[in-house]
Amino acid sequence: MHSSDLLAVVVRDRRRVADAIDEFTLTRPGGDPLPEWEAGAHVDLLLGDGIVRQYSLCSDPADATHYRIAVLREEHGRGGSVRAHDTLRIGTEVSIRPPRNHFPLVRALEYVLIAGGIGITPVLALAAAAHRSGRPWRLIYTGRDESAMAYTAELRERYGDAPVIHYSRRGGRLDLAAALADSAPGTAVYACGPHGLIEAAEHACAPLAAVDVFAERFVARDRSASAAGPFEVSLALSGLTLTVPPTRSILAVAEDHGVVAPASCREGTCGTCETGVVSGEIDHRDSILSAEERAEGESMMICVSRCAGSRLVLEL
Repeated sequence: MHSSDLLAVVVRDRRRVADAIDEFTLTRPGGDPLPEWEAGAHVDLLLGDGIVRQYSLCSDPADATHYRIAVLREEHGRGGSVRAHDTLRIGTEVSIRPPRNHFPLVRALEYVLIAGGIGITPVLALAAAAHRSGRPWRLIYTGRDESAMAYTAELRERYGDAPVIHYSRRGGRLDLAAALADSAPGTAVYACGPHGLIEAAEHACAPLAAVDVFAERFVARDRSASAAGPFEVSLALSGLTLTVPPTRSILAVAEDHGVVAPASCREGTCGTCETGVVSGEIDHRDSILSAEERAEGESMMICVSRCAGSRLVLEL
């Protein structure tokens, strides 16, 4: 993405919303409206020194005056959250990329929203959208205890006793199979949080008729069992034909040959490197595309996904 696509914003407010979680309110320096977005969207936050991280928007999509993000400080993470906590003060100017959405609220007869820990951030906006839709919906929010869970008071203020808030330290592990067993056909289940929570939601819904699960992962899927052989990739726009070995990604090999491609997470969780596919069979390894999108075969995440055959042709 070119620098002209970046948005300059300023930190207008910062507050602690749970243990190690700070909320940042971002506005345009001159007060102009920010680009529109839909529930489930995220922004890329450029933190300097090449550090780019994705944070879900948890404000109200109907309010274009500001964006709101919440960041969990992870001392042993990749460094982005620590950089955000250490450098983003009230008045700090920072650049973001406009909102993108890989987790939109689809049309459904009813909704079940499941959040674990910091996974509440996109779910907060999804809850507002589900509530406005007029369809039946419910929210299940689980975490260690109230001190570690952001926005519990806000949820109660907005929706009363409707959200089910579960404290695992007091009540043990949440039984999602029991919680989802009565989901009716036509239900859309949204899950965001730790890998185990998402896996539990997917397993609980697998035997249910016409119940679809949509997940947003902060950690990439396990790809250890996937075979990885060499293959050829032709870059239609660059005029290059490259060989991708088993130990390298398409993105890395393209960069080695001077091709500039947007990228951020490099593990298939953010969608920044999504690239159009002209031809070839894709071995999808990302955590973003739905089963339908994968079947269409129109794009792939070149930081992790590979060729299932011998050759790919990409719009790159």
